[in-house]
Amino acid sequence: MSVKIKNISQAEVHVLKEQISYQEGQVVSKTLAQNNAISITLFSFAKGEAISTHESGGDAFVTCLDGVGRITIDGMDYLIHEGESIIMPAGHPHAVFGEEAFKMMLVVIF
Repeated sequence: MSVKIKNISQAEVHVLKEQISYQEGQVVSKTLAQNNAISITLFSFAKGEAISTHESGGDAFVTCLDGVGRITIDGMDYLIHEGESIIMPAGHPHAVFGEEAFKMMLVVIF
């Protein structure tokens, strides 16, 4: 099974936080790869925007690209800043909140 990278140019150096824009009052996503084994998505959260509590079938690796986000896992809050990462384990309830305007890369391994 092959994974094709899409929505971003290849053989070029990228600053990932520049690949997705903030939009007032919205959570914006840009899928870079997705199949039944992996999903790679960039997200931007306007300040105060969120993805509500849910569970994933795979381990979700989050890297903060810009700003400050609040990640809630099993009811415990973690602040994540640019350059920091956290893993949201499969099957555990989690949520993401833009503590400030916040950009992240999400890699889910199923």
